[in-house]
Amino acid sequence: MICTTIKKDVECPFMTSSGCSYNGGVCHQVIEECEGCKRTTELSSGWYCKACPEPVAKWKNGNCNLATHVKVESTEKKVKLNPLKASKRGGA
Repeated sequence: MICTTIKKDVECPFMTSSGCSYNGGVCHQVIEECEGCKRTTELSSGWYCKACPEPVAKWKNGNCNLATHVKVESTEKKVKLNPLKASKRGGA
């Protein structure tokens, strides 16, 4: 449905015929960590996230999983190979 509270004339999954069904009935503005994300949008009442109504909750336990500006570093360790076994694998 189309939002009639904060994000006027924007499609919102939390909007119902009786009003906003999200906790508190309103979406919250983006926080400092959201700066640079492609999912933020500027409306007449401020900056809001297109994907999440409460950005603070997404950043509470680390990086937001929806953030487009955060690069996740690989934590994979390089495994040391035994040169003798490696030479045997190469011939097969």
